[in-house]
Amino acid sequence: MRFDCGRCVLRPWATGDEPSLVRHANNYKIWRNLRDSFPHPYTLADAEQWISFTQQQSPQTFFSIEVGGEAVGGVGLEMKSDIERFSAEIGYWLGEAVWGKGIATAAVKALSTYGFEELGLTRIFAVPFISSTASMRVLEKSGYVREGVLRRSATKEGIVLDQVLYAITDRDTLP
Repeated sequence: MRFDCGRCVLRPWATGDEPSLVRHANNYKIWRNLRDSFPHPYTLADAEQWISFTQQQSPQTFFSIEVGGEAVGGVGLEMKSDIERFSAEIGYWLGEAVWGKGIATAAVKALSTYGFEELGLTRIFAVPFISSTASMRVLEKSGYVREGVLRRSATKEGIVLDQVLYAITDRDTLP
């Protein structure tokens, strides 16, 4: 399963992506805006474990962002359960070498379309840190609506932070 996003390709993570994954993911500037479950430093063992995990998924919800034949980032949907079983949280990161080129926006749009059309989702949401203005711009350019601020809802590096809730639904129009 591959999705051509124009600026990038979304595809399943594959054996052989490990060196590229480590090269792009092992970056403090990326880690500081992600959940603590994203390792730092990012090692070869972390890459091997991640790729193995994603290769066992069904349905596929975590994808590599490929540019120029190289995995330069990742985007995924964390499926919810119970009464939220038709909702998912989207997460994404991109290697610093390809920041500012519209790649993250293209990837978020493509994965959102996949979530609605192929997975039957009714809602996809994200909760970036309030200081992550670039991530918020990606969501806004992808058609997500800012729904509110989750005050003092996260702790990163011992600092309590606000998060901003963004969402898009199956009834919204993707730009």
